[in-house]
Amino acid sequence: MSIKSYEGDIIAWADEQARLLRAGAFSQLDIEHIAEEIEDVGKSEKRELASRMAILLTHLLKWQHQPERKGKSWQRTIKEQRNALTICIKKTPSLKAVLGEADWWSGVWSDAVAKASEETGIDDFPESCPWTVQEILDAAWLPSSAAV
Repeated sequence: MSIKSYEGDIIAWADEQARLLRAGAFSQLDIEHIAEEIEDVGKSEKRELASRMAILLTHLLKWQHQPERKGKSWQRTIKEQRNALTICIKKTPSLKAVLGEADWWSGVWSDAVAKASEETGIDDFPESCPWTVQEILDAAWLPSSAAV
C-alpha cells in the first residue's frame, strides 16, 4: 500500500489518515500534518466568526449612517448574521473568548469600515467600534441614526 502525500492530494491523504487512525496504525500516521490540519479547523472557525461579524458591523454602520436607505434587505442581513454568529458561538463556545480580543476586534472593525466606506462613499466612520458585543448581538437593538 502506498502512503498518500499531503502535498500531492490532501483529500486522499485525509482519507488515508482517517483509515489509519481507525485501524490503530499510529506509527504510520503523518502526525505533523494532522496537527496542522487540526489547528486549521480552529482558524477556519475564527475566520467564519470574523467574516460574519464584519458583515454585521458593515450593515449596522450603513443603518446608522444612511437612515434614508434603511430597508428590509439590511434588516434581513443583520438578522441572518446575528443568528449565524449566535449559532457559531453556541456550537463552539471557545469562540466567545475571541470576542474579548482587542486585536481581533481591530481587524474585524477595519474590515467592516472598509466595506461600509466602499458601499456608501462615507469615510468618516469611528476609528473603533462604538458598540458593545451585547448590543451588536442583541436581536432587538439597532444603532440610532448618526447626527448629520
